[in-house]
Amino acid sequence: MREQYEVGRSEVSILPVQAGCPTVLGLPRLDELQQPPQLAFLGVPYGVPYTGSGPELPSAAAPAAFRAASLAFQPYYRNYDVDFEGDLFAGRALSLADAGDVMLLPGDHAGNLSRITGAISYLLDSGTVPIVLGGDHAVTIPVLRAYRGFRSLCVVQIDAHLDWRDEVNGVREGYSSPMRRVSELPAVRAMLQVGLRGAGSGRAEEFAAARAWGSVLVPARVVHERGVAWVLERLPAADGYYVTIDADGIDPAFMPGVNAPAPGGLTYWQVFDLLCGVARRGRVVGIDLVELAPARDPSGVTLAHAVRLLLVAIGAMAHAGQFDET
Repeated sequence: MREQYEVGRSEVSILPVQAGCPTVLGLPRLDELQQPPQLAFLGVPYGVPYTGSGPELPSAAAPAAFRAASLAFQPYYRNYDVDFEGDLFAGRALSLADAGDVMLLPGDHAGNLSRITGAISYLLDSGTVPIVLGGDHAVTIPVLRAYRGFRSLCVVQIDAHLDWRDEVNGVREGYSSPMRRVSELPAVRAMLQVGLRGAGSGRAEEFAAARAWGSVLVPARVVHERGVAWVLERLPAADGYYVTIDADGIDPAFMPGVNAPAPGGLTYWQVFDLLCGVARRGRVVGIDLVELAPARDPSGVTLAHAVRLLLVAIGAMAHAGQFDET
């Protein structure tokens, strides 16, 4: 077994990327750095079916597949970026690392959630912005629990589905419930849910509960008709923004390798503008990308979009001046 990182006298359950295996974009491993990086990728290979048994969901394989796909971007991602009209990092020397994967134990649902929270807490305590590679959407719950020291967060969700179920088969911390569970956290004061569509997004009572809580709900069709600028006008004010990207929020014409594809989703450019707009509005304190199912897209285009979108998120933060010295 790979060694775990140690913080003081307590262990943090993060397994570094094994020697000989690719890191994201060929970045250094977290344990190779002398100082904490400004941003770190963290894999959470978590995909648990509601049956409680049987094979893992395809999203459990996503972190490793993401790392492998990212190597195609390694030679040129710092070249002139047409979309940003310049350097992706706005000329700033950002420090990035690959932290590895959270150590997960089969069948230990509660323990795994706790280990995810502990790993994120470790990064936050080091001043590092986590970029989480899921995993199914349940991972957002333990990730955001680590933000308990934050005062006022707005969660920006890009997703075809509302994710406001209270429970499924008695499970209250599954991939159908992340937005409901994080709405119960003291640090989360606002929510913007973008890209909702189709008959499977949620039940009437769940939409009513989300609206009653105060979430701003924006169906995908509204984004197409009114534009991203209209959406950003409705972005709640907050001290920090956490962005959770469910891959099925993007149209399956662009990202077909997902667990629950739904027609009519967002485009690359709409997500690009959303990410840049959120970063201009305030500090982005974390990001996750979940519900990828690499095995369902042999072409690899889904992973190519996934890598690019997280690069865009980093670029958006850099161009908004988030990493400028104060």
